[in-house]
Amino acid sequence: MKLEIVTYIHEKPIYRRSIGSLPYNKALSARSRALRKAGVFSEVIFWRQVRNDTFWSIDFDRQRIIGSFIVDFYVKSLGLIIEIDGSSHNGKEGYDTMREEFFINLGLHVYRISDFRVKHDLDNVMKELENYIIQEFG
Repeated sequence: MKLEIVTYIHEKPIYRRSIGSLPYNKALSARSRALRKAGVFSEVIFWRQVRNDTFWSIDFDRQRIIGSFIVDFYVKSLGLIIEIDGSSHNGKEGYDTMREEFFINLGLHVYRISDFRVKHDLDNVMKELENYIIQEFG
């Protein structure tokens, strides 16, 4: 089986992960669209770093529906979910764990970033994401 290279990060190949079709709750379409328009500040900051294939030519989707959940960002070619955890996650650790287990059972990877770090340490956040992608998909 020949592995397909999605991109290179610091001259290291990043390989595509084949993820089958994912469950999709169409009833969440309007909510997903509203979340994209509303634009949580930390998500907007992150989006500006990754939109239009600007982050190592990787295609990110924003506010993507997977099952009965809406994830902050999704990279289809890698099967990677990126969640930015802000105050809305406080006290919801059990819910977040259940959600993450659902995604992992679909074969997806989940990478979490704190809202505070996106706002105050963006350069390092992006370097750490690069390193994670190299480690998991290289």
